[in-house]
Amino acid sequence: MNVQVRRLVETRNALGEGPLWDPVGRVIYWIDILGRTLWRADADGNNARDWSLPEHIGALALRQGGGAVVALSTGFHAFDFETGTCTPITDPEAGNPRTRFNDGKVDRRGRFFAGTMDYQQAEGLGSLYRLDPDLSCTKLDDDIVIFNAPCWSPDDTIFYFADSAKGAIYAHDYDIETGTISNQRVFATADAAPGVPDGCTVDSEGYLWSARWGAGCVVRFAPDGRVDRKVEIPAQKTTSCTFGGPDLDLLYVTSMKDPDHPEDPDDPQAGSIYIVTGLGVRGLPEPRFAG
Repeated sequence: MNVQVRRLVETRNALGEGPLWDPVGRVIYWIDILGRTLWRADADGNNARDWSLPEHIGALALRQGGGAVVALSTGFHAFDFETGTCTPITDPEAGNPRTRFNDGKVDRRGRFFAGTMDYQQAEGLGSLYRLDPDLSCTKLDDDIVIFNAPCWSPDDTIFYFADSAKGAIYAHDYDIETGTISNQRVFATADAAPGVPDGCTVDSEGYLWSARWGAGCVVRFAPDGRVDRKVEIPAQKTTSCTFGGPDLDLLYVTSMKDPDHPEDPDDPQAGSIYIVTGLGVRGLPEPRFAG
């Protein structure tokens, strides 16, 4: 294998997150949570553009009927790419200024799973929610400090997510028919790999790829939790990853430009989005929200 890593777009995102490949438009989307911005670019990084949002954005899901659903500080909103406008759907944590949405993905039945976090990153104030195609919202879990990394095994029997503050990635039994989770257990602890577990994706072989915040790398875990390999990224605060490209064999990795240290000389490429080629692994297509 000839693994190569290069910067795709020099965005200098305050908190780049949530990369999402669109196999229809053949473009890569990602967000800047703290910069309140949604980004899009061609597979090779050309034609990059962005949309400003009214609030912090924690997650993005494309809709089957066009447009997107975004999880903002005030809950789920419909987003129109043509006008750049957001229309509220529901806010499951209305009146709680201590929390915001932080990550989310769609399951293979078109349901949008997204979780919240404590702005102060101190208490288990966050929860996991499921937005169904009929736009009803259900809480699935709570006592989460920093929700991250929702993703599923290829056979839809396991649902993963991380609590970054607790340094753990959890696995759950998943019922694809009902969209419910059960039997939470620790899949990988903080000492299993360097850095803090951030965004994740699962490849076609059932291996989980975890962006490791603070360690400048993405780690591939085997289904049994064993570390399989590590890919170095030239930005210390790597935040999330996804597979994309026409053959789903390119790994896109987002990163953070710490707003508290904007001119950090030890991390000059922070905040950009990166592309990794030559991994010899393919991902799975991300579904669209059915609502």
